[in-house]
Amino acid sequence: MGYRVSYEQADRLLQTWQKQYRIYAPKRFAGRGWKPGTDMIRYGEIQSFRDVAYTEQSHFSPKDVVAPIMQTMLSFTADEVKVSSIDDRGILLLARPCDIHGIHRLDKIFLKNGGQADFYYQRYREKVKFVMIECREGWDHCFCVSMGANRTDDYSMAVRFGPDDLLIEVRDEDFADSLAGLPAVDFTPEFVSQDKKPVQLPVIKNPEQLKAAYDLPMWAEYNDRCISCGSCNTVCTTCSCFDTIDVIFSETSRDGERRRVWSSCMLESFSTMAGGHAVRKTPGERMRFKVLHKVHDYRSRFGGDEHMCIGCGRCDIRCPEDISFVDAVNRLSAAMAGQAVVVGTKEEI
Repeated sequence: MGYRVSYEQADRLLQTWQKQYRIYAPKRFAGRGWKPGTDMIRYGEIQSFRDVAYTEQSHFSPKDVVAPIMQTMLSFTADEVKVSSIDDRGILLLARPCDIHGIHRLDKIFLKNGGQADFYYQRYREKVKFVMIECREGWDHCFCVSMGANRTDDYSMAVRFGPDDLLIEVRDEDFADSLAGLPAVDFTPEFVSQDKKPVQLPVIKNPEQLKAAYDLPMWAEYNDRCISCGSCNTVCTTCSCFDTIDVIFSETSRDGERRRVWSSCMLESFSTMAGGHAVRKTPGERMRFKVLHKVHDYRSRFGGDEHMCIGCGRCDIRCPEDISFVDAVNRLSAAMAGQAVVVGTKEEI
């Protein structure tokens, strides 16, 4: 069932839903961009549908709604350990199809990896219902069609934003009553159907082919380009690396907290173990790990047709050195197919 809703009507719906849900969507934060004089679009709680920055892609993914950048896991004293609490309300998450797929990738990593669900992720994730933001065209850097993440049917509602009103499709009976009586329309969401910059995925079927991919000389080229800042991981929906730290409140105290904090496989320190041994010593080795994890290892681990990457392209935008993940994957695929690999401009390396 579809409805045409003015922004004023939508905001009254929002107030009704807020009694049961915290509602998150991409918002504009003026002057907070990573470059001087630019804005930042990231996820936050909204108080009006006019708060939603729907004409641009968010610079950050909705990942931190279900896996906060820093979360307290437990607090402790000399006599007690107490698991941290979270808000009892559910979560309504406005997200595009690719990011909904991205949350599904995190589900496998945190809930189905090793036979033990991650409690701290699960307690957020089980609260989430999706409101899909219709995405019909995408952006120049997107390649969600190549990754099979351009379409989804996992949503409670879908919304098409317009200058004066919204079209809302309702698929979840929990929200049907709140829209009853509003003007009904025939609305079915549309999806982007073609990438502006398609990606050719590599064919790696056996350990010998994986070893060949591992030994490609192209990876060493990133030693002179990548600065190991981890920005690509920070904006990625499906990157899930974190550190666990204990914080003692004072030098002589036995009171403190255990916290989980985002980290990055691209950081030099991430794979450094006790005694100083580093598993991946160079930027090129770390780039190799990330690319293969996104387009081979995840699928090899979990099976099926899904790759870890969802094709949002945020990593290409965010990299301060203009390193293109898209070009890295295409070069890998060309090399694995035995084609000539041309190293060209800075953007192609």
